[in-house]
Amino acid sequence: MTKTKKRIGILVVAYNAATTLAKTLDRIPAEIRGDIEEVIVSDDHSQDSTYLVGLGYQQTSDLPITLVRQPQNLGYGGNQKAGYNLAIEHGLDIVIMLHGDGQYAPESMPELIGPLMSGEADAVFGSRIMIKGAARKGGMPLYKFVGNRILTTFENAALGTELTEFHSGYRAYSVEALKRIPFERNSDGFNFDTQIIIQLHDAGMRIAEVPIPTYYGDEICYVDGMGYAADVTKDVMAYRLQKAGFGDGSRISLTEEYELKPSEDSSHGRISSMLGARPPLKILDLGCSSGLLAERLESMGHHVTGVDMFEFPEQAERMSAFYKADLTQGIPPEVGTGFDLILMADVLEHLGKPGRLLEQCKDLLTDEGSVMLCVPNIGHWYPRARATLGMFDYDQRGILDATHLRFFTRKSIGKLVQRSGYTVRRMEPVGLPLDALGMEGTKANTVRLIDHFLVTMWPTMFGYQTIVEATPNRY
Repeated sequence: MTKTKKRIGILVVAYNAATTLAKTLDRIPAEIRGDIEEVIVSDDHSQDSTYLVGLGYQQTSDLPITLVRQPQNLGYGGNQKAGYNLAIEHGLDIVIMLHGDGQYAPESMPELIGPLMSGEADAVFGSRIMIKGAARKGGMPLYKFVGNRILTTFENAALGTELTEFHSGYRAYSVEALKRIPFERNSDGFNFDTQIIIQLHDAGMRIAEVPIPTYYGDEICYVDGMGYAADVTKDVMAYRLQKAGFGDGSRISLTEEYELKPSEDSSHGRISSMLGARPPLKILDLGCSSGLLAERLESMGHHVTGVDMFEFPEQAERMSAFYKADLTQGIPPEVGTGFDLILMADVLEHLGKPGRLLEQCKDLLTDEGSVMLCVPNIGHWYPRARATLGMFDYDQRGILDATHLRFFTRKSIGKLVQRSGYTVRRMEPVGLPLDALGMEGTKANTVRLIDHFLVTMWPTMFGYQTIVEATPNRY
């Protein structure tokens, strides 16, 4: 079968590049010029004659140039957004981002697109750091080199990536990959480049790097170094928080699946510890999500039946039985009865009338059976602080999850359980979800010790969640 030829495009982002644009386009290698489907020259409303230079070049060049003058200055990131949307609209397969000031060598294009042509990557970044000493020999100022290394090291550590450089502006993307990420939500500024890396990484895209030469000439730099460093640091931290569920998910949207929190002092860890010491139980896991907690309980010898309104891959294989159902309509009768334990981890807060579910559970338990539930604590310092500062809003996960219909304090959840016909046998506070925050190692252990101390001393203020175990009142 003949392979379909990939449609290669070049996006030239240009601003006040009248003296360099033509020279930069001339340097596109002859070996790939014939394979170029389109060169989009996007003049970001320059104050000089960049557009006129581009117009003259378009009329005499063998390159298939599409010349665009933006009606207003969009910014470095905004200009890229406009160009990538054109690449998508024009049906390109690969788009190379080239700076019109000639800072990045067009001669490196064949190497840059190589992993994309072979299908080995979804995005390829040119790195000035891959070859030791090359950046400084190429004229990169020492302060920029040091700043680049510090930021890249921080970003790799925070994101779990292994890139040699985050801050090169020489890149090539699979257009199909661009279609799958919300790049239009990104900044219009220079931190767009970091934000799109975060999105690619979060989407599981394959990122490759190739070495490129470093060149610093007399081009004008429009980047505020300190402001840029602050912006990318904020972007990375915002990503970590959004992955933990904090924030509105404006750039990173979580799926319906709830991740397992495996540490011993997390809610899932505490529930596992409580049930790990008991003989095999017949458990009904309401709101089981993808079944990761159920799988852990099954490995302890328990037999778990799960119920959730969403279906996920491998969900049914992780437990003894699974039923798809909306718990707002009650527990489906086909799950059966005779359960030793009914588990509701992070469920009741999603229901308008949680007492109804608790009351229905009584009929499904054995005479010695119990319910175990976990709910977030609205009295925790995080929502208290946000309300005090006038910043109360919803998040994707956690206490202020946008799907929560009810809020509970330690006292109010106890009252609900009692009104529903149960006696509370156990009530424990749970600390911050350090698993979800991505914290690990020595630093996480230190935070964990401090948080544990605060939770013990003042559970209504520092307890992030509350675990309750209760048994039905039998008359």
